Amino acid sequence: MKRNFFLINLLIIVLGFTSCGTSKIRNIQKKEILETIDNNLVKASQQYLYLKNNTPDEKFPRTYDGKWVTSGSQWWCSGFYPGTLALLTSKNSDDELTQEMNEKLQLLEKEQFNTSTHDLGFMMYCSFGAIYKENPNTHYREILLNSAKSLASRFSPKVGCIRSWNSKAPDDFYVIIDNMMNLELLFWASKETGDSTYYDIAIEHANTTIKNHFRHDFSSYHLVNYNSETGKPKKKKTVQGAADDSAWARGQAWGLYGFSVMYRETNDPKYLKLANNIANFILTNPNLPEDFIPYWDFDASEIPDEPRDASAAAVIASALIELSTYANKDLSLKYMNAAEKILTSLSSPKYTAEVKTNGGYILKHSVGSKPGNSEVDVPLTYADYYFVEAMLRYKNLK
Repeated sequence: MKRNFFLINLLIIVLGFTSCGTSKIRNIQKKEILETIDNNLVKASQQYLYLKNNTPDEKFPRTYDGKWVTSGSQWWCSGFYPGTLALLTSKNSDDELTQEMNEKLQLLEKEQFNTSTHDLGFMMYCSFGAIYKENPNTHYREILLNSAKSLASRFSPKVGCIRSWNSKAPDDFYVIIDNMMNLELLFWASKETGDSTYYDIAIEHANTTIKNHFRHDFSSYHLVNYNSETGKPKKKKTVQGAADDSAWARGQAWGLYGFSVMYRETNDPKYLKLANNIANFILTNPNLPEDFIPYWDFDASEIPDEPRDASAAAVIASALIELSTYANKDLSLKYMNAAEKILTSLSSPKYTAEVKTNGGYILKHSVGSKPGNSEVDVPLTYADYYFVEAMLRYKNLK
């Protein structure tokens, strides 16, 4: 009996030391990552000054493939550049970057009335919304509310979704998983105005997406084409993934991020459950590389010789950091460990560019659309945006 008592006490002591040791290791790791993040943010500001100097006044940066590629304000990525500037200047003020941000926002303002796109969340909430969180003002509020109205105009009660892409065929109603990212704008508008219409649209879109976009393993299709009259799915396929039944990496990231937002805004456990299941699909996938930077598609045929997608990794990291604050203790630690691994990998010279290289973009090695042979293994504005957002989210953790 005494021997058993001694063994139990010894075990308690050992576990205590182990726990303390683990805690110390975690604190050391966190300190190192925070130092890396601070260095990254300094370099990011320097990079964006270089990018600014190589971007025409009336254009928005899009990518760099040996030359600078730009777009107009109507391009779905137009908000990420001023949004990244907003994130960078929120912690370290820089007059030159702030002026550039304000000038690009003036060009972007007219898109608040654009009803031809579902991407107004990306375009307007990742730009004006990012600034509004730090410095609310009536002008930006009006722009964001008009943007929410324009986005809501694409909702179909028959389908229960916001239309993503337009089609010449009247009975086609395309919805892509990316659209989950635009619902945050609607939640903001509902809270800001007290009008539940925006909230209800977001809820119905998410619920319809749960019903039709996800497979049994919690991977998602890229696109579902609904019948616009009956609301029933006609076809499930991909446009940017490797195959109709494959798991396009950034699509999985959009779903993870989108349903983490859904739980934040509703506290409905079904959204948390789905976000956890999507995270599990990603983090336990046998084709996830050791550095946690995914191939552009988890089922691409030439793995391990397929391009990586740093943009998907950045979105996943940002989503996991938020999701870790909602999950139970074990999952929270799992998500945080994964996010830290991604941030560490993205911070390495393999993915983070030296100042005045890479066209001025922060991250290398992202993929826009490999099937379309568009923006393959290049820097992209949204990769930078979600990388900076993930780093700031990590810094702001209690």
